[in-house]
Amino acid sequence: MLKFRLILFLLIAGCGFAVAQPLVRVSGIVYNDEKLPLAQVTVTVLGQAQSTVTDEFGVYTIYSKSKTFSIKYSLLGYQPKTVEFRERSGARIIRQVSLIANINELEQVNIANKQNQLSNTTTINIGSVSSMPLVSGNFETMLKTLPGVSTNNELSAQYSVRGGNFDENLIYINDIEINRPVLIRNGQQEGLSFINSDLVSKAKFSAGGFEAKYGDKLSSVLDIRYDKPDSNQTILSTSLLNTSLSTKRVLKNSFLLAGLRYKNNTSVLVKQDEKGSYSPNYADAQVLYQYDFSPKFNISFLSNFNIGQFKLVPTNRETQFGTLSTTYRLDVDYTGQEIDDYQAFGSAITAAYSPKPNLVVKFINSYFNTTEKERFDINGSYIFAQVDKNFYGENFGQISKSRGLGSYYNYGRNSLNTEVFASEIKVDQNFDSHVFSWGLKFDQSKYSDQLNEYNYIDSAGYILPNNSKNITLQDVINVKNDLDIRNFSAYIQDSYSLSSLAELQLGARTTYSSLSKQLLISPRMLIAYRPNANNKILRFTAGIYNQPPSYRTIRDFSGILNISQKAQRSYHTSVGYDYAFDGFGTRLKFTSELYFKYSDRLIPYKIDNLRIKYLANEVSRGYAYGADFSIGGEFVKDLVSYFRMSVMHANENILADSYVQNGTTFYPGYLKRPTDQRLNFSIFFQDRLLNSPTYKVHLNALYGSRLPIGPSQTPRYLDKFYIPSYKRVDIGFSKDFLDDAAMHKPKFLDRNFNAVILFFEVFNMLNINNTVSYLWLKDVDNVQYAVPNYLTGRQFNLKLIVKLKN
Repeated sequence: MLKFRLILFLLIAGCGFAVAQPLVRVSGIVYNDEKLPLAQVTVTVLGQAQSTVTDEFGVYTIYSKSKTFSIKYSLLGYQPKTVEFRERSGARIIRQVSLIANINELEQVNIANKQNQLSNTTTINIGSVSSMPLVSGNFETMLKTLPGVSTNNELSAQYSVRGGNFDENLIYINDIEINRPVLIRNGQQEGLSFINSDLVSKAKFSAGGFEAKYGDKLSSVLDIRYDKPDSNQTILSTSLLNTSLSTKRVLKNSFLLAGLRYKNNTSVLVKQDEKGSYSPNYADAQVLYQYDFSPKFNISFLSNFNIGQFKLVPTNRETQFGTLSTTYRLDVDYTGQEIDDYQAFGSAITAAYSPKPNLVVKFINSYFNTTEKERFDINGSYIFAQVDKNFYGENFGQISKSRGLGSYYNYGRNSLNTEVFASEIKVDQNFDSHVFSWGLKFDQSKYSDQLNEYNYIDSAGYILPNNSKNITLQDVINVKNDLDIRNFSAYIQDSYSLSSLAELQLGARTTYSSLSKQLLISPRMLIAYRPNANNKILRFTAGIYNQPPSYRTIRDFSGILNISQKAQRSYHTSVGYDYAFDGFGTRLKFTSELYFKYSDRLIPYKIDNLRIKYLANEVSRGYAYGADFSIGGEFVKDLVSYFRMSVMHANENILADSYVQNGTTFYPGYLKRPTDQRLNFSIFFQDRLLNSPTYKVHLNALYGSRLPIGPSQTPRYLDKFYIPSYKRVDIGFSKDFLDDAAMHKPKFLDRNFNAVILFFEVFNMLNINNTVSYLWLKDVDNVQYAVPNYLTGRQFNLKLIVKLKN
């Protein structure tokens, strides 16, 4: 398979170079008949592979390779408009366009469009997904470049938003809430996420202050749309790490989206300190089919089957760390193996009915079943020593002082079966200046969990803790849990135009959980003000967010369930400002948001080697505040780039925690949350060669400041250690053989393909050793050492994306 891919790369790369001429650029704003900007208008250059959509300001920019051409502007609910152009080569044209409402068409998109104007969300540029160099290949990884999102692990699809943890994030696909595996560790054991990037048509992300129509989590919402394609399309993407094949078909009164994916990132994992035989294999199949029985009624079916297995037979490990003056080295020889596998099946049926043009009713039923297993039985014999760093001596790199000699043993046989059934009705109705929405939902989650884990450390012949009479096993867990949770929820919200410049959204959610037996009410508000200049938006949000207890939050370190746990609650407020302006010869957009979150009830947790372990019997109060900034646009024609920065501080105070020292009781008070990453900075920049515009560069750089951490079994107030700052630069180089800028295209490729793009990627270009967690070892005197677990080093990748003609 590898040889086939390399031969295919060489054949494509052997095609000729392109000769380019300056493109004609057309930009402007699309309005409705009331002179209000229209978002999500499709703008297409007829006869060319050029298409874009307007942003929330109605702004668009598009290019044409010819001097005589036509542009079509279309949005469901409005009469399409076509404008002809005759320009000189390289011209820069500004064209404002007004669309007239079509009362004969359904107003579903009009309803959604008005709600988009009021949502506190960021529209994700789908076109950048394939270009961004991502080692994991998962769609969620690109969220880590967004304001408010932080991470310190390129192998994981999990992300933290404004001081929250991984379990506080909502993900929707076509209004269906997606459930994720619970047991499998985050990082190298992770497989493919539910989202298939090739099938995504639209994506929005909210880092807080989201609407009442979304579910009951504390931090964020990712809203994904798989929509009807404009035409038939088949896409093949293959690289040294993964392969995917997707097809989109427009049928009579229906459409079909289907995708197959396979991932094996062995070549990345073998770069880590822990050497051995890695065998990570992941695959999934996904289908969306929608049939329109009439213009008023349709039914869609979404199904996904996802399987994966991570197998590791470790052999040895060598990790060197410390400072310039004092350097330590850990050498480990392993026996045993680790096998983690899971099978996930999910399906949903959605019926959409529109009896009147201004009314849309959706009935959604979904079922998810996930079976997860962890099996590890690993013994490590280690030598922990201080090494000589005298660069001019004969003993450079040799052991100067022994710090520990012994072994450690980890054993686990864990399995979890999760079933989630949900049934929901959603209604949207447009009344003149109002968009009224409401919904009802019932969901039931069943868990069958069996945990059997323990470990011990043998240092210099002593089992720790040192006890001459007994062998003491640590972190012993041997429980079986069966749990059934039912949740009932409802929401209501009204989006109202106060004037041509201001809009108001009021909403509320109510939730009842059979586990906590609480009736929770969550009011929310959003105000948007657009000054007379249509390039500015001011937003203010306020609301209460409740998160009912889940299986993960009620399970403590020993596996025992705290079924009396109550819901977590947080109060959010934020002020945002968006400004679109012309600069550097292009249209740029600046966004900013200040926020404050206060939580009077949180479940504290610790992060142990990429797993969240909740202190299920504890309760804390906390707060987070910060600011997010972003500026982006086409600094280089037809290529979107972003610069983003976030500052944040998150603390919590565990109630009733204390310790006694020298006869005095101390109360730790407020502590840094495990996600207290003060500064995040990201760059995604794209460029093309001036004289050869079919050659492009895609740069992705991330910086995240240090994170607090401590040993997994110690109290939270002792978490005074830090994971160093996360620094990473990935870069990709691409050649688009059928780019619109290429006037002379290889005939064979032009005849058979719509696009042929070859990428050469360098992951972790600077080869920085980023720390993801620590291995905590003790010597016979019970002195504890933190040995860093490093992430992936520099890695090269080849990727080919082919879009077949149909």
